[in-house]
Amino acid sequence: MKKTMLALMLGASAGAAVAQSNVTVYGIVDVALVRESGGTASSTKLTSGVEAGSRLGFKGSEDLGGGMSAIFLLENGFQADTGAMGQGGLLFGRQAYVGLQSRNAGTLTLGRQYTPQYLAVAAADPFGSGTAGDTKNLMAATGNSASRMDNAVKYASPVFNGFSAEVAYGVGEVAGDGTAQRQFGGALAYTAGPLVLRVAHHNRNNDTAVLKNTSNAKNTVLTALYDFGVLKAHAAYGVDKGLNSALPRNLGNPFGYAVAPTPTTDSNVLLLGVSVPKGAGTWLASWIRKDDKTGFNQDARQLAAGYRHYLSKRTDVYAVYAAIRNRNGAGYTVGSAIEGGSGDRAFNLGLRHAF
Repeated sequence: MKKTMLALMLGASAGAAVAQSNVTVYGIVDVALVRESGGTASSTKLTSGVEAGSRLGFKGSEDLGGGMSAIFLLENGFQADTGAMGQGGLLFGRQAYVGLQSRNAGTLTLGRQYTPQYLAVAAADPFGSGTAGDTKNLMAATGNSASRMDNAVKYASPVFNGFSAEVAYGVGEVAGDGTAQRQFGGALAYTAGPLVLRVAHHNRNNDTAVLKNTSNAKNTVLTALYDFGVLKAHAAYGVDKGLNSALPRNLGNPFGYAVAPTPTTDSNVLLLGVSVPKGAGTWLASWIRKDDKTGFNQDARQLAAGYRHYLSKRTDVYAVYAAIRNRNGAGYTVGSAIEGGSGDRAFNLGLRHAF
């Protein structure tokens, strides 16, 4: 819902002048019944944020004149099944940034934000980076916190002849070392009618205050969407190289192997998917192949299918099933938008409402 609210007073004086901002309060409440199996123990649970993380957000803008606006966004993640805070208890763990936006020059934002590489993958995923069909099960999330960058400066260009670009830089903030934990990335997009192409890259330094001279994690992806009208075709091809470039979502040896899985440092990932609108709903399907190029050869395949039915523009119910076939001791699990999963199979039946 949209409201016009007084901006917070600046300074300590009660008589300080106040300006007006247009502020939007929005959110999602998403809860699903989840059945996970194929690991050391099966489980049935009620989980929040399966299709899309439950959230409460505030965003706004102030017209500064000359086509320039000040903008901000604060987005809290929470667990609707328990009421607990999401993202490890952070108040605004989903996103938190402030910036300047120009109709002609683009947008500059500073704060906790999504990486351009993750946004490119999520846009190509038929399941929208959620439910059991989530690409993150086999296509590693970038950033330092579930596809997000802390301490980030991001610039997004206007669209020019179908082209747009985005670049981001995350300060590592390790004392005495300007490169440790540093991140940077970017994306280039092209839209021509029903076709959308994106290429994106992310680079993260793995050094810490005590661990030095590690290799960087490098993730590059090319994605494509084509809307045929009766269906939409989805495709993505990713290349992941370096330490921590493709960590499994569940690092706890979920299948109880005698030798725990070894995270790959050199892999390719291919996604092929389809979404088919039909009446008040959409049928969804995807296939993902993980090709481990190291000597461990711990490959995996994921097949997912589901249906989303819209009760209204803001409310939908969904049912999704996905299964992973791990090879040579690989340990990939079927998770969802916010969880890593505990086994190689999962079924979701849920309800999502946006406001």
